[in-house]
Amino acid sequence: MLDVKPRPVTFGMIVGNRGFFPDHLAKSGRTEMMTAITNAGYGVVATGPEDTKYGAIETRTEAAKCAGLFKQHRNEIDGIIVTLPNFGDERAVADTLRMAGLDVPVLVQATPDTPGRMTIADRRDSFCGKMSVCNNLTQYRIPYSLTTRHTETPDSDFFKADLDWFAAVCRVVRGLRRLRIGAIGARPAAFNTVRYSEKLLEGAGISVEPIDLSEVLGRIQRMKDDDPAAQGKLAAIKKYVSTDGVPADPMMKMAKLGAVIDGWMAETQVAISAIQCWTSLEEYFGVVPCTVMSMMSDNLMSSACEVDIVGVVGMHALQLASQTPSALLDWNNNYGDDPDKAVCFHCSNLPKHFFKDVKMDYQAIIAGTVGIQNTYGTCVGQVKSGPMSFARFSTNDREGTIDGYVGSGEFTDDPLTTFGGAGVVRIPNLQALLRYICENGFEHHVAANLSTVAPAVKEATSRYLGWRIHEHS
Repeated sequence: MLDVKPRPVTFGMIVGNRGFFPDHLAKSGRTEMMTAITNAGYGVVATGPEDTKYGAIETRTEAAKCAGLFKQHRNEIDGIIVTLPNFGDERAVADTLRMAGLDVPVLVQATPDTPGRMTIADRRDSFCGKMSVCNNLTQYRIPYSLTTRHTETPDSDFFKADLDWFAAVCRVVRGLRRLRIGAIGARPAAFNTVRYSEKLLEGAGISVEPIDLSEVLGRIQRMKDDDPAAQGKLAAIKKYVSTDGVPADPMMKMAKLGAVIDGWMAETQVAISAIQCWTSLEEYFGVVPCTVMSMMSDNLMSSACEVDIVGVVGMHALQLASQTPSALLDWNNNYGDDPDKAVCFHCSNLPKHFFKDVKMDYQAIIAGTVGIQNTYGTCVGQVKSGPMSFARFSTNDREGTIDGYVGSGEFTDDPLTTFGGAGVVRIPNLQALLRYICENGFEHHVAANLSTVAPAVKEATSRYLGWRIHEHS
C-alpha cells in the first residue's frame, strides 16, 4: 500500500504598510507574523527587507515584486496571509494577489491597537484598514477569509487557532482541486441513491477514473498465491486486524484483491476510491472488500462502498482538514427516544482508527443470501467515543451545482448490541438536520471524522470552491 504523508502547508505572506502611519510597525509586525507561522509548524514565503522597505508591500512596484516571488513558489504556496500591523495600503494588497494569480485561500489579519499607545508614533489603525482591504478584495472579486476576532495579535491563542483552521481550509482546497478518484466497478443496481454527475465533478476539478470489476477479477485470476504483492498484502492484513477463525482461502482472496487495487491506483495515480460490493464480489469472488477498504482509509486513502463517488469526496474533505482517517456511514437508526441521538452504521469498512476494538468477521446481512463462506472480510466493532464532524456532498444535476451539508457532534459511549461497525452519535438539534436531509433529497450515506473540522470544510468548499453548503447548528 502507498504510504500517504500529508505535505506541510506553506503560506505566502503579505505585510501591509502605509507610509503616513508608523512604518516601524510594519517591521516589527513582519517579524511577529513570521514567528507565529513558523512556530506553528508551517512554511512561509515573503519578501524581505532586501526586496522592499521592511519586507512590506505599499507601492505598485513592491506589489509586483511580491507577486513575482509568489509566482516562483506557485507549487509550494497553499494559502496567503495578509497581515496588517498598521492601516496598510489596500490597493497594494489587492494588486499583489491579482498579479500573482495563485487562486488560493486568503486570510486577512489585523493587529489591535494598545490603549496608552495611540499617539501618532504608535497608532496602528489596522482595525479600520482591514475594512478597506476587504472592500478592495471584494471589488477585485478575490475571495478571502477572516479571523475570529476583527483584530488579533499574531502571538495570541485566538490567532493560533485561526491559523490552524486556515491551514485546514487550505488543505481541503488544495486536495479537492485536481483530485483523482478511482471508481472500481459499476454502481449497484439497487442503489439509485449513489447516482452522481461525473461532469459536474470534472467541472470542479475532480476526475473519476473507472475500472470494470471484471478487469480487477481478471488480474486477480492471473496472480499466483506466492506473488510478492499478494504475500505482502496478506501479511499486512494479518497485522492490521484480528483474523481468528477466518479461513485461509478468503484471506488469500482479500490479499489478492488488495494487491490488485493498490497496483491499479498507483498506475493511474488516483488518490481515493469507491468500490462495487453489493453483492457482486460476494457472489462471484467470495469475499467482501471491507478490510481492504478499511486499510486504505486508515492510511488516508479514503475508500467508499457502493461506488459512492460523492460520498468519498466528503470523506476526503474531512480527512484533508483533520489529517486523520474518515469513514462512510449510514444514518441508520434512532436511539431510543432521545431526539438528538442516532445510530450510525456500516457493515463495515470503517478504518481501525474509529474502533474501540475491532476484529474481522463475516458480513451478517449478505451471508443470508450468498452464505457465510462468501462474506468474510468485514471489520466489526463499536466506534469509540469522542468528537465527530460529518459531511455530505451531492451533485445537483438540475441546477448544475454541487450541494452539501456539514456539522459537528460526538460519538457517545451508549451501549449498542448489533453487528458490523456502529456507534451512537449525539448531534444537537438532530431532528432539524434529518428534516433538512429529507426535504433536500440527500443520500443516506454520510462521511464522518473523529475531529471538529466542519467549519474548515464549509469555508473551503463554499467560499473557495463555490459549492452550496449548509452548516448545521
